[in-house]
Amino acid sequence: MRHWLPLLLGIIVFVSGCISGGGEKMEKTLEIGSVFHDGEFIPREYTCEGNDINPPIYIGKIPPEAKSLVIIVDDPDAPRGTFTHWIAWNIPPRGEIPRGVPPKEVVESPLHIVQGINDFGRIGYGGPCPPPGHGVHHYHFKVYALDTELSLRPGSSRKELEKAMEGHVIAWGELVGLYERK
Repeated sequence: MRHWLPLLLGIIVFVSGCISGGGEKMEKTLEIGSVFHDGEFIPREYTCEGNDINPPIYIGKIPPEAKSLVIIVDDPDAPRGTFTHWIAWNIPPRGEIPRGVPPKEVVESPLHIVQGINDFGRIGYGGPCPPPGHGVHHYHFKVYALDTELSLRPGSSRKELEKAMEGHVIAWGELVGLYERK
């Protein structure tokens, strides 16, 4: 019986990996770009000191089987832990999320997008706004390609979004921008 145990455990791990859709261990395959490059400063226009609108997000290498995209923008350098600046889902799997998506739960133009509540307590994008003198913060723009559209009510939380995404992520990518208030 003991010599079957490693084989049985191997089968269980393999099957659970197939069911989960890969989760966080999935390799980054989407190419994400914007008006700033990975590791560069985010232009002031897209922060709380500017127009506080989302920058355009360009997405490359979207798998043909993708049914929708999700974006999550957060700041892990926030004083009280990771701060969520934007969550949105059921985005058509096209190559761009345009600049200045309106702060509404459901947006139909310039494209269909459903948005949730950020850690500012508002719907839609809330730009970088670290405490003055707190140093440089890193803003992670993470885009996920899903094999489905999500049945999730507009205005949902990040926790609800992440639970709904489980087992449906087929590709993802990330762009990190920097910002500091002096």
